[in-house]
Amino acid sequence: MLPGRGRNGRGVRKGRAARLLGVRTTWTAVGDGEFFCPGCGGDRNYQRLTGRRSFSLAGLPVLPRGETGPVVECAACGHHYGTDVLDHPTTTRFSAMLRDAVHTVALAVLAAGGTGSRTSLETAASAVRAAGFEDCTADSLSALVDALAADTGRVCGEPGGASLAIELHEALDPLAPHLAPTGRESVLLQGARIALADGPYTVAECEVLATVGAALTICSDDVTRLLAAARTPS
Repeated sequence: MLPGRGRNGRGVRKGRAARLLGVRTTWTAVGDGEFFCPGCGGDRNYQRLTGRRSFSLAGLPVLPRGETGPVVECAACGHHYGTDVLDHPTTTRFSAMLRDAVHTVALAVLAAGGTGSRTSLETAASAVRAAGFEDCTADSLSALVDALAADTGRVCGEPGGASLAIELHEALDPLAPHLAPTGRESVLLQGARIALADGPYTVAECEVLATVGAALTICSDDVTRLLAAARTPS
């Protein structure tokens, strides 16, 4: 028997048939944009593709087999991913979400504790600058809290009230699924440090921080633990 041949040459014929017959997918672009590519590990351009499958003969489609996809194709690495990959924010979007979250938490804590303490204002301004608002100052935060206090439909209605909870959830709910547990705890602890800058927690500050913890999907026991730990100087 010759190498590479089956009995009566069937192995050769079968291999040749497999090369002639197959299933082919023809992709059509239906959208594009920028996404976080898990393969590249960074922001990349993508195309959203839908496909039509067909039996092929010698590489040519001859019999439709229905649609497939949609998929997301990375323009850099060429890999295909499920469309759920678009739920992950880009690096740029994630940074903006985190910046806005820290800013909202700082305003909420200041609104609950008042803006009479310069130390609290400076602590809040430092946290907000570190998050990305480089021009933030204690005076600008104080002015913003005062302006919000005059707008009863926004953050500063009754401390811990429904309007405050809505603002915090709007800022934190979209962010929480994309933060590791330590990241969620870090956001809460930043709020705790602002509250503690002028002395022990007030009842209103504790209510605000509990709302922050809930929006970040931190259980109440862990919120209590973290707020207690924040009291201990490092």
